[in-house]
Amino acid sequence: MQKIPATVITGFLGAGKTTLIRNLLQNADGRRIALIINEFGDLGVDGDILKGCGVETCREEDVVELTNGCICCTVADDFIPTMEKLLERADRLDHIVIETSGLALPQPLVAAFNWPEVKARVTVDGVVTVIDAAAVAAGRFADDEAKVQAAREADESLDHDNPLEELFEDQIRAADLLVLNKADLVDAAALRAVRAKVEAEAGRKLGVVTAENGRLPADVLLGLKAGTEDLIADRRSHHEIHHADGHSHDHEDFESFVAEGGEYASVEALTAGLKDVIARHDVLRLKGFAAIRAKPMRLVVQAVGGRIETYFDRPFASGEARVSRFVVIGLHDAIEDGEAAIREGIAALAEAPAAAAE
Repeated sequence: MQKIPATVITGFLGAGKTTLIRNLLQNADGRRIALIINEFGDLGVDGDILKGCGVETCREEDVVELTNGCICCTVADDFIPTMEKLLERADRLDHIVIETSGLALPQPLVAAFNWPEVKARVTVDGVVTVIDAAAVAAGRFADDEAKVQAAREADESLDHDNPLEELFEDQIRAADLLVLNKADLVDAAALRAVRAKVEAEAGRKLGVVTAENGRLPADVLLGLKAGTEDLIADRRSHHEIHHADGHSHDHEDFESFVAEGGEYASVEALTAGLKDVIARHDVLRLKGFAAIRAKPMRLVVQAVGGRIETYFDRPFASGEARVSRFVVIGLHDAIEDGEAAIREGIAALAEAPAAAAE
């Protein structure tokens, strides 16, 4: 029997993976696609968004959510059993798409496709790494070398590893295709510089395409026929290089929690307030759903640093509580120290008048 192709879509927090998948499903040309959605945090935002995409190829039974942590750390407990259930379905799938957490290392996940119970029936069609071109251009994944050198001179014992930069590099190393997303947010010169940076990080020649708001034809993302499970051993992550003894990977550099609020006076007031909370506490990523007074529809909120996007996706269902819930993700020390203040700040925004944004 011909193997079912699987595409792993990875990329850092807020790169646009879910939007890219949503567009893919809406232009699937009749393909029966199953999704495995992995979240870093207990609130399944991405899966909820994709279940509501309103097309035949996005049925609720086609979406499996894993919210027990990054899939790269729970391969045996979560990923393998999930794959086995999908493969037992009566209706044969045309393709499987896996969206990793923004903090996941793709390497352990791809290597799991070599497990006997999976390898005989599924092959990795390709690893697609989605990159926020605007964030790279702004230097989010690079150290200020002058500051680093000054810190070294002041205290040679300091650990200068940059967890954001290392994870960014690892996700690029695993790729068969790089998508420079949000290309409309940078000028041509900046986009060329971003492309040069990611190609250098890859260390080998691979496809690079640009996208705006995750819009790409399905045939660009699917049908790569890379067989990446047979190649991934040569694309080792920083962790694998530094811990050849099999030391387990974890995400101790990052932390997440769910913050709740009530109804907010307006989209503008909520956005302005969230920008302030994010800036004061150095939040890397915030996403979730909000209730806006006098609006019958649920508001989707997606924030990457201080850049916030919102849209109404569906009406609140009958009997559904009009509450707001957000996943907050950041570096461990900043989030742990500021969690109480962040929760209080988000809750207090529900009391802010609409004029707060003026």
